[in-house]
Amino acid sequence: MIRDEAYAEERKRLVERVRVTANIRDERVLAALRAVPRHRFVPESQVPFAYEDRALPLAEQQTVSQPSMIAIMLEALRCKATDHALEVGAGSGYAAALLAELVAKVDAVEIRPALAEHAAATLASLEIQNVFIHTGDGGRGLPGRGPFDKILVSAGASSIPHTLVEQLAKGGRIAIPVGDEVGQTLLVGERAADGRISWEPGVPCMFVPLVAPN
Repeated sequence: MIRDEAYAEERKRLVERVRVTANIRDERVLAALRAVPRHRFVPESQVPFAYEDRALPLAEQQTVSQPSMIAIMLEALRCKATDHALEVGAGSGYAAALLAELVAKVDAVEIRPALAEHAAATLASLEIQNVFIHTGDGGRGLPGRGPFDKILVSAGASSIPHTLVEQLAKGGRIAIPVGDEVGQTLLVGERAADGRISWEPGVPCMFVPLVAPN
C-alpha cells in the first residue's frame, strides 16, 4: 500500500504529459503512474527532476527509465490483475512498483547487489508487498519461479535471451528493448497456445545494456 502524497500534483501533471506524448490509453497504466512516487526511487540529487519525463541517473552508471517509455511497455504487456510478472533490470525498483499496481505478483531481478538491496528497502518503505527483488543475471530469468504471464525487460539486450523467453507462459507477453549502444527497438512478443512466439516491433528506445555477470 503506497502512502506518499508528496509531489501528488507533479505526478498528475506527469501523467497528463505521458498520456499525450506517448498516446497511452490504458487507464490502469496511467493510474499506476499517478500512484507511484517516483521521487522515492531516485537519488536525492535527482528529486527536483523526478517528475520530468526523462531517464534519471542512478549509482553504478544505471538509470531510472523514462516514465513514458515504461508506460508504453506496460501498455504493450496488457497486464491483468491476476498475472505473475517478471521484471529484468530492476534498478531502483520504480518499474517494478508500477508493474505491481497492475498484476498480482512481481519477481524482479537486479544484477548489482547494492542496487537490489536499495530497491527492496524502498519498496518495503512504501509497503509494496507484492514485489520480490532477487540479485542475479536477469538474462537468465528465474527458472524456478516461472512460468511468467508477463516479462518486462528494463535493459537493452543485444539479442533476444532465449533462456529468458522460455519462461514465458502460454498466452503471455514480453516487452524487451533489443539493439546496441547506437539504438534499440522495443520488441513485443506473445506466446501462442501451441508454444510459438510471434514478435512485433515497437518504438525506438534507448536503455542501459543488459549486463552479464562477471
